Amino acid sequence: MSGPDIITLGCRLNIAESEAIREMTGGQDDLIVVNSCAVTAEAVRQTRQAIRRARRDRPDARIMVTGCAAQTEPDTFAAMPEVDAVIGNREKMAAATYQPPFGAMPEVRVADIMAVRDTAPHMASAFADHARAFLEVQNGCDHRCTFCIIPYGRGNSRSVPAGAVVEKAKELVSAGYREIVLTGVDVTSYGPDLPGSPSLGLLVERILTGVPDLPRLRLSSIDSVEIDDRLFDLIAHEPRMMPHLHLSLQAGDDMILKRMKRRHSRADAVRIVDRLLAARPDISIGADIIAGFPTEDEAMFENSLALVSDCRIVHGHIFPYSPRTGTPAARMPQVDRATIKARAARLRAACEARRADWLASLVGTRQSVLVERSGLSGHAENFAPVRFATPQTPSAILHATITGLENGALIAQEAQ
Repeated sequence: MSGPDIITLGCRLNIAESEAIREMTGGQDDLIVVNSCAVTAEAVRQTRQAIRRARRDRPDARIMVTGCAAQTEPDTFAAMPEVDAVIGNREKMAAATYQPPFGAMPEVRVADIMAVRDTAPHMASAFADHARAFLEVQNGCDHRCTFCIIPYGRGNSRSVPAGAVVEKAKELVSAGYREIVLTGVDVTSYGPDLPGSPSLGLLVERILTGVPDLPRLRLSSIDSVEIDDRLFDLIAHEPRMMPHLHLSLQAGDDMILKRMKRRHSRADAVRIVDRLLAARPDISIGADIIAGFPTEDEAMFENSLALVSDCRIVHGHIFPYSPRTGTPAARMPQVDRATIKARAARLRAACEARRADWLASLVGTRQSVLVERSGLSGHAENFAPVRFATPQTPSAILHATITGLENGALIAQEAQ
């Protein structure tokens, strides 16, 4: 063994934090850390499944469970015989958490996440298997969407000071990373808790100015209603900003959006996508959409289904709604599970069809591709997946001719 097993579920923020955890564990071979997700009931189920599988595979290892599910449901995991320790989201970022001697088993260390007021820059880290790095700039969320348990797992919104972000970005570029993805729980809410209330757009400007050797900067999931003029201009006109946005849309029906306590309307979502594509036609749009939210009837669902076309969504992330205890939506009239499953399938099919057409339209074009560590694949600026016929130099950025499409990936036969 060459170090601990880190099992990561959920979002890009968890991925970044898992790599920070890997650095803090000091190469302990007998440790398994499960970094959990709580976004849906299915995510919690998958976490429990991963824990049981880890115990079967390595009966003598110490299993520590952390992440949002551990934060919101510590008793659930403390009751599992496979688990040795349950660690909260704040505690998981302390190096001492992973150093022996350990306390009695099972050990539960989960503090009040709502009392946390800072986000330490050491939490920003890279994903070891990729040529791009995930840089945490924000954590927590001040909004209370009626379906979402995540604020109770992550706490209130807090931002990493811009200077620390820029310094970490410099370190990542010096370490060989050619692309940085800014990530967080609610990235576009960056800044109000810092002196001077800087915006995400201002942070992006500082990174691009302060790290001139960084070729590619990408945003993770953002809230479309929080794209201000400064950020819009950077996305639209700055070539080092990647033309790929993943929007937290959630639904395409105004009544459902209102019941979700979202802050945008259907028209707002369509309008921002229209503006973005008018300014920069090569932008690819991704989106989160929930199928079967409580009270959703067929007409409401059809509005969400049509959003796939109206917002030209090619990177769809579809969530079948599942009630989370403690959220207002869990107390609303529920849609039956069979209908939810069927609606999720229809949304996925619509996204896959539009994605297939989009990928086909890229055949014959030239794309700038960042080669992954394997040397055999990579991603274009618009985040289209690309495979190479022959191995390429890992972390290189190549201008590739796209000659085909196979199994959902573009094929690049030539690169230089």
